[in-house]
Amino acid sequence: MKSGVDWEGRKRKAAWTVVGDSGSDADSGRGQQKWRGRWLVRRQPGRERLGVRPVAGVLPGGDEPRGVTVRNVTSGATEFTCNAYLVEGTVPALVDAGAMSGVVSEIQRHVDELDRVVLTHQHGDHVAELDAVLDAFDAELYAAGNHPRRTEALADGDTIQLGDDSYDVVTTPGHADDHVSLVGETAVFSGDVFVYDDGAFDDGSFGRTDMPGQSREKLIESLERLSARLPASAARLYAGHGSVFDAADHAESLQSVLDRALERAERREPKYPDG
Repeated sequence: MKSGVDWEGRKRKAAWTVVGDSGSDADSGRGQQKWRGRWLVRRQPGRERLGVRPVAGVLPGGDEPRGVTVRNVTSGATEFTCNAYLVEGTVPALVDAGAMSGVVSEIQRHVDELDRVVLTHQHGDHVAELDAVLDAFDAELYAAGNHPRRTEALADGDTIQLGDDSYDVVTTPGHADDHVSLVGETAVFSGDVFVYDDGAFDDGSFGRTDMPGQSREKLIESLERLSARLPASAARLYAGHGSVFDAADHAESLQSVLDRALERAERREPKYPDG
């Protein structure tokens, strides 16, 4: 089954974030240090004061137009997988590893190095190829839940850099206890807690909560938390399944899509009535 169609079958530098290259004249005595030739800044509870450039659209592969920094590297999968997003830029990163065999080769088509893999949660369709990716790139692993290869624990309020942009970590359990979303000034990586289309709804949907260990009440609270922390400037949604939403292509905002997903979740009706 391809990603996005009826999808829900079901070396430590802990407090540091890359902010520039080795050309920076930053003073390491002011809370900064170098790592792999780049300057790092100590993570703060709030958003880092970094220049934020717009995150461009997502492409499945091939030649990207100038400025595109996010691509779905599992878009060609024939097996059940999540969308795994390669974010190019100063800090090349992968949001979720997916379950597509050959994802390493697809990543290597676009970047020579991968600094980090960031997990929204650890369901099988998001982590089946994780070891292969970590081994191929010697990448760091950022995750909220425990994992034997985790090098950085994520917590609510953390800030992390993906590509050229910084994102706030928002804990969003309900679909999975360890679920987090990544909220930037122009884009959101929402994992499975909030999606645009998924076979149940076509214009604002939410993660299923009918499996053991899941909770609709926690998911509703997570959507409320995500809504409260969504910047008005955020226009793109990179969800774990389904299509990428870009407000530039629709006559509504990302906030309105999130509001609709929340309203549907609050009905507390089965998401998939037929199972």
